[in-house]
Amino acid sequence: MKNFAFIFCCQCIGVSLVSILFSLSACSNPGSGSGNRQLQGDWKLKTGDTKLKITGKKFAMDSDLQYAEDYFVKGDTIFSSFQGNQPYSKFIIEKLDDHNLKLLSPDSTVMEFTR
Repeated sequence: MKNFAFIFCCQCIGVSLVSILFSLSACSNPGSGSGNRQLQGDWKLKTGDTKLKITGKKFAMDSDLQYAEDYFVKGDTIFSSFQGNQPYSKFIIEKLDDHNLKLLSPDSTVMEFTR
């Protein structure tokens, strides 16, 4: 019976540690990942004249940075908003490499950009 209690206690501690690690990773700075640096730059829509400019803090489509939105990246999603107002616009990153960016827009339109 003591062995069962010991094993049960160790499992509870393990689950607690995993929960803490997930919580810490969720609370980390969402804009500091390497994917964010790979996003940054000037992009052009493959099928049109739409341009997208992403800096370390701003997300601007078809406009200059004066009207850009704030953004952060969490997982495979870009959350953008004008001056931090909610609700956020969500863009899902379907593909990202040095020369290609494929986004699923909030209205479920696929947008493919190149550098």
